Amino acid sequence: MKNMTNGSPLKLIFLFAMPLMFGNILQQLYTMIDTMVVGQFVGVDALASIGAADWINWALLGIVMGFTQGFSIRVSHTYGAQDFEKLKKVFAMIFLLCGGIAIVTTIISLCIIHPLLTLLQTPSNIIQGSLTYLTVMSIGLTIVMFYNCFSCLLRALGNSKIPLYAMILSSLINIALDLLFVCVFHLGVLGVAIATLIAQFCSTVFCLVFFIKTIPFQMTKNDFKFDYEIIKDLIRLGTPLAFQNGIISIGGIVVQSVVNSFGFLFVAGFTATNKLYGLLEVAAISFGYAITTFNSQNLGAKKYERIKKGVCQASILSLFTSIIISICMIVFGKTILMLFISGNPNEVNTVLNIAFQYLSIMAYCLPILYILHTYRSALQGMENTVIPMVSGIVELIMRISIALYLPRLIGQDGIYYAEVFAWAGAAILLYISYHIQYRKIIKQV
Repeated sequence: MKNMTNGSPLKLIFLFAMPLMFGNILQQLYTMIDTMVVGQFVGVDALASIGAADWINWALLGIVMGFTQGFSIRVSHTYGAQDFEKLKKVFAMIFLLCGGIAIVTTIISLCIIHPLLTLLQTPSNIIQGSLTYLTVMSIGLTIVMFYNCFSCLLRALGNSKIPLYAMILSSLINIALDLLFVCVFHLGVLGVAIATLIAQFCSTVFCLVFFIKTIPFQMTKNDFKFDYEIIKDLIRLGTPLAFQNGIISIGGIVVQSVVNSFGFLFVAGFTATNKLYGLLEVAAISFGYAITTFNSQNLGAKKYERIKKGVCQASILSLFTSIIISICMIVFGKTILMLFISGNPNEVNTVLNIAFQYLSIMAYCLPILYILHTYRSALQGMENTVIPMVSGIVELIMRISIALYLPRLIGQDGIYYAEVFAWAGAAILLYISYHIQYRKIIKQV
């Protein structure tokens, strides 16, 4: 476990984020390999099938991740205050809540995925592949929930290395199973989904083993007796973040419906770039986890000046990192995108041009995304999950407005700008809100 209430904020945030970054890069790489295997060995239709399922799948994952991230805020705060008796009860209530949320989300998702794909006008030649992928991922939501749960708890306790090792394990298993299920058993999209869930199950077990070894106490049956105050507090922290991710997903789903209307080649190009989206924001997410843990622990320890200093230094680090990633994507983007695309020369050319145009626009605007993550995470670490939720609503409004109206003015190119306008609107709100929240905390001293 790592105490972040003493020492250089920049060094602590950077060193804490590094294992997370490597882990997130590996996660993105095996997500990309899923897509590469499908794109190269199955074809453009299969690539588009996964793309058409992307935002719906992200909506399910976002709800799961939102709750676990919110729950981990209370863990960091309690650990920062060194209240281990309460920490045992917090852990127990988190496990109960995660089990319940996973079951409910699975049932709802299985009921809505087919009507939703139909509503989004998913092209007829790819809808079955999308349905297969989403059905398998929905069935495995409990695995995904507890993987995220144990990863978030370990990070909240200051341990960012075990989630990295878990991700390395998961990546290796996923790559091997992708090749086995798709290239040998010819299971196509179904094989990719099954491989992902098996890999995540292995990661879940790995994290659980080390979580038990990490905590400085043993949990008993008494810890699992319902504590309604703790449950209410956890729901208060987790629900806005889950809602925020859900709201962002709705915007993405609307964008996907517009993309679907341009045909399956456009869907394939859009999908290729979206698979690089994770690499674009990988450092932002990693710094975000570090900032949330840093702020939450220092809030618990009542070291408020460290919060201000840490967020300022993290902002500079995030901007510098975003510029480096932008340059890499602009220079090497076409080469990377070609790894996802196969087919006849005309199809490849069309898909590549669509993908690189979208990638270039996002790369040029990447610093906005990094500012968004920095201040959203800072607010979450200060136990304000409402404003991040509101920022998700701002993203929704901006993303839908641009997606629905700009293509009418400038054609299909207009859809590329929906994402960056959504970033900008949310980033402005979060930056202003962080400074207001910090002043409120200082006045209470």
